[in-house]
Amino acid sequence: MGTVDIGSLARTRALHPEAIAEAAARRRRRPLLGRTGRLMIVAADHPARGSLGAGGVPFAMANRADLLERLCLALSRPGVDGVLASADVLDDLLLLGALDGKVVMGSMNRGGLAGAAFELDDRFTGYRAEDIDRLGFDAGKLLLRVDYDDPGSLRTLHSAARVVDAMAERRLPVFVEPFLTRRGGRDGTGPPRNDLGAEAVTRSIAIASGLGGTSAYTWLKVPVTENPDDMARVMETSTLPAVLLGGDVGGEGGDADAAYEKWRGALQLPTVQGLVVGRALLYPPDGDVAGAVDTAVGLL
Repeated sequence: MGTVDIGSLARTRALHPEAIAEAAARRRRRPLLGRTGRLMIVAADHPARGSLGAGGVPFAMANRADLLERLCLALSRPGVDGVLASADVLDDLLLLGALDGKVVMGSMNRGGLAGAAFELDDRFTGYRAEDIDRLGFDAGKLLLRVDYDDPGSLRTLHSAARVVDAMAERRLPVFVEPFLTRRGGRDGTGPPRNDLGAEAVTRSIAIASGLGGTSAYTWLKVPVTENPDDMARVMETSTLPAVLLGGDVGGEGGDADAAYEKWRGALQLPTVQGLVVGRALLYPPDGDVAGAVDTAVGLL
């Protein structure tokens, strides 16, 4: 991996903050879907929600130089279409010249901080629709976790619907990542856990598909179900195009092969158009970022 000069980035930010907008303005764009009709996006929006662990290391993503080096390497590999990240990361990548000819997806709601009491009241503290439009980015992404026992979920649901409308007004795709979520513990105050059972994923897809005044620009970003054999039935819930998400496969000894196998089968389904994967590729158990990315690209 190449070396990122953090000092140089900081000096540019301090002395020439306008350089970020200038880099965005001259960025060479491309269609969302290329000639293959498939999509391979690397995700790096976790830090903005205070979720810094990866590969079994609690603060792996807190080293910004290391994260940027991993992202630049991933983006340089054949078949990688683009990146999903929050503004600070995308601004760095713009200054590094790493986004030319790539799909750029802005992460929109990061207010549901990991471990916070208000985690499921997931306010839109990241990109707005007007920001994505102004910067010439290609799409937005929002996280939609719904806990039937948490009133904060209703606020998130309502604001998510309005974001779907705002993106559609600008003819910009928005990727909705839905989950049915429950807090653990007997008193219902434990950390939220996403339910990946077939019934829960089916309901989450149905809810996400119906957001807003039109679904014309809505995509789904969905997990593979606990039992991968359920995915064919689950994905029959909607005609919206979808991508699969991938989480962290853990540190040394993490079963990356099992994750790839889950994706392989689901990628054959008619509405599934590709992958959006972050930590599993950027922090693989064997440390080989290029190898992990190439393997994922091969699944497409």
